[in-house]
Amino acid sequence: MSEPEKKKKKVIKRIVIDVDKCNGCQGCEVICSAFHAHPQYSSNNPARSRIRVIRDPLGDIYVPVYAGEYTAAECAGRDKYKIDGKEYEECAFCRAACPSRDLFKEPDSGLPLKCDMCESDPTLEEPMCVQWCLADALTYEVREEDVEEEEAPEQVDESLTALANKHGWDKVMDAVNRMSKKSGS
Repeated sequence: MSEPEKKKKKVIKRIVIDVDKCNGCQGCEVICSAFHAHPQYSSNNPARSRIRVIRDPLGDIYVPVYAGEYTAAECAGRDKYKIDGKEYEECAFCRAACPSRDLFKEPDSGLPLKCDMCESDPTLEEPMCVQWCLADALTYEVREEDVEEEEAPEQVDESLTALANKHGWDKVMDAVNRMSKKSGS
């Protein structure tokens, strides 16, 4: 009997949201946009934030949503949700940057934004939005999962090609250069 194959471990990082605790202060948006400003903390533009609070102050409903993966195609999901008698489009709670809306897109270039969990040097213990959430509506969770295979290079190529087709190679390369300068500094 042979020894079982060793599976690779993948670290999963996520922000857990407790909508019952969120008071809609938008502190998470402010610190996120300041953290991702160039140079860091030099400005505050909530349109650059990787987290947004969907707000309905009259209904006392606040739902933080953080940016997920870019999707090159518009989704087919058009469900509606009723919360305390008010109807919401499914898109309002979607984490993806997609062609059908401007949410989670860099305002100057139109390139999609994705939550990077405030990866930086030096490494932070938890993302800034979690640290700044005075209501404790955001918590940070790190866990390991077994994975069988890694993402194929073809999938990365497809994603880059989709971004380039939408925004042009110059904008994509500018964004990559900015990101590499940030991680190199």
